[in-house]
Amino acid sequence: MTVDLAIIGAGPTGLYAAYYAGFRGLSTLVVDALPEAGGQITAMYPEKQILDVAGLPSVKGRDLVADLLRQAAPFEPDYLLGHRAERLEHVDGRPVLHLAPADGPGQDTRVEAQAVLITGGLGSFSPRPLPAAADFHGAGIVYFVPELAAHAGQDVVIVGGGDSAFDWALALHGIARSTAVVHRRERFRAHKASVERVRDLGIPVIVNAQVTAIHGTERVTGVALDVKDEGARELPADAVVAALGFTADLGPLGEWGLDLDHRSIGVDTTMATNLPRVYAAGDIASYPGKIKLIATGFGEAATAVNNAAVAIDPDAHLFPGHSSENP
Repeated sequence: MTVDLAIIGAGPTGLYAAYYAGFRGLSTLVVDALPEAGGQITAMYPEKQILDVAGLPSVKGRDLVADLLRQAAPFEPDYLLGHRAERLEHVDGRPVLHLAPADGPGQDTRVEAQAVLITGGLGSFSPRPLPAAADFHGAGIVYFVPELAAHAGQDVVIVGGGDSAFDWALALHGIARSTAVVHRRERFRAHKASVERVRDLGIPVIVNAQVTAIHGTERVTGVALDVKDEGARELPADAVVAALGFTADLGPLGEWGLDLDHRSIGVDTTMATNLPRVYAAGDIASYPGKIKLIATGFGEAATAVNNAAVAIDPDAHLFPGHSSENP
């Protein structure tokens, strides 16, 4: 496969970069290890309201991703989801990516690109496991909630004390038959306002509790708890949401020879990395004074694409004009 710009990461920054690259007349391939576009938003908080995108007082995560896909659609970017960028080499000064299926053995894909833009957020990430679920081999254990409607009429137990746990509790209230939050401590990492909203709605919040077992055969039917000063307790459950957070890892990107700062990639003012024709933008990019916001990633994506366009074609202008001038 040959493409002008290969974008690694299909989160908001990568999707906006796909639009902007199309606006600049570049052919684009977007690669992501996750099976759906949207990155962390799709995986962790698709139903959460996002409040810091300019011009949108409030937008649901899922809707933001859908709008970004629609914005890029007229330029027909290609998407290769469920694939991970394993290896990078340079041939005649041009980057060549080697991709592999993220979920196991399969046919590798070779991508010859004029430039590469890494927008992988925190890198590849995986959910922290719920220890009690290790011996349960049926269905009903999830780590995020892509579709709220999938839990309509169910008893749902959410395990965790962070923002995601309380966001899911609020989102599922009125959709699920019952919702309960279980946390192993008295203190929460979640925002105080979210905790208070959950309690005001009458959603049970069980603290100082450990999940000791998951009941059921083909599907979850219940959860066993050990609650401090109370002892054993049982909760009915059709689904268990293990909202215990995620661990992030740069994965193979860490072996490419990039200038790394912990899990971030150092860039200059053009968003260029230390490797030829390789750029980075969004949360994964690092420079002095960096603020990790979706809004920041959008601006970095435009900067990276414009500079990549000039690297690809030295006769091109760095500033292509405003999009309003080129409908």
